[in-house]
Amino acid sequence: MNYWQGKLVRLRAIEPADAEAFFAWNQDSEVGRNLDFLWPPQSLEWVRRWVAEEAVRRPSGDEMRWIIENRAGEFVGSIDTHHCDRRTGCFRYAIAVRREQQRTGYASESILMVLRYFFEELRYQKVTVDIHADNLPSIALHERLGFVLEGRLRRMVFSGGKHLDELHYGMTAEEFEGLYSAAARGQYAM
Repeated sequence: MNYWQGKLVRLRAIEPADAEAFFAWNQDSEVGRNLDFLWPPQSLEWVRRWVAEEAVRRPSGDEMRWIIENRAGEFVGSIDTHHCDRRTGCFRYAIAVRREQQRTGYASESILMVLRYFFEELRYQKVTVDIHADNLPSIALHERLGFVLEGRLRRMVFSGGKHLDELHYGMTAEEFEGLYSAAARGQYAM
């Protein structure tokens, strides 16, 4: 059994060959808006250098980045953990899936694999994800996965000429276990 292989996706480390996929992905302005904000254009050479550095970077604590591949080996997105605090047992993550690959189950399975790793292997006890209030597909995904809306920070994001609220969704290790005990045995597909 490969811990990082589900029914739909495989999570793997970033490789230098991923530069062209990231460069093409960066051309989709809406992806940037949903993750952070609309970034200015970057050269393919800049992206190549960033990817090359990421491919050899040692993880900082438990902050990690995975590439999401479908069963055909295609780059479909990425998921990274951040703000990992072993003392409190809390971490955050961000996920992005290419527009043409959304609503396929790839995000769900990738999130569950990362949660399983952090809860069952690294002993974290709580995860939080931040979502822009206008990102309805991400809100629906996280609610379907069993995340609980824990808070709303008003007007924390500026994108597309307007201020947006930032929503905070969370899940505890106990909630994960209650929902996904079968997932812990490899039954990820939603």
